[in-house]
Amino acid sequence: MGPREKDDFEDSPVEAIPGRSGARRGKRLATRLGIGSDFRFDYKDVGVLRYFVTERGKIIPRRISGLSARQQRDLALAVKRAQNIALLPFTEANPRRL
Repeated sequence: MGPREKDDFEDSPVEAIPGRSGARRGKRLATRLGIGSDFRFDYKDVGVLRYFVTERGKIIPRRISGLSARQQRDLALAVKRAQNIALLPFTEANPRRL
């Protein structure tokens, strides 16, 4: 075989893949809430919209929320409508000044 035998690799420690952590991700937000592919967002349903908006008023991205592209567009439209008619705040209640 050569300078390295097949047995040399079996005894060596397994190295971590760079850029990946050992921690597992939890379930996506949409699956935890039970939102299926046929779910439609309504701007009047503030309770559901709050799950997808941070306290700073930013909409949570798809990679975290687990929504489809169509649902993410509908969510953005519903959040913006709710903010325009003051059902949802644009930002947090008491912003900290520096």
